[in-house]
Amino acid sequence: MSKVLVVDDALFMRTMLKKILEENGFTIVGEAGTGEEAVLKYKTLSPDIVTMDITMPDMNGIEAVEQIIAYDPNAKIIMCSAMGHQNMVLDAIKKGAKDFVVKPFQPDRVVEAMKRIQ
Repeated sequence: MSKVLVVDDALFMRTMLKKILEENGFTIVGEAGTGEEAVLKYKTLSPDIVTMDITMPDMNGIEAVEQIIAYDPNAKIIMCSAMGHQNMVLDAIKKGAKDFVVKPFQPDRVVEAMKRIQ
């Protein structure tokens, strides 16, 4: 199964997402709490898929997507956002993200998005 890097500034959200993914056969290779950390970990861990929060300190998810796509144009990134961030999600998809899931997470939707892009 795919190796996943989970990125969210909230530990609770990372934990919830990791649980959903692990229960469905995905391997979590790392996690990050900021966009800057996500870019560094992407380069060192080479995950198959990244789940990326949009609003984070130091560098938001959209900027992190841009940097990861610049480094690896084939990167597979799924945006994770709360309702109300639709414009930001569209921006992230224009910049290379492959899909998005809405918080609070619906396990079936998360797994569906992951399987579709792996």
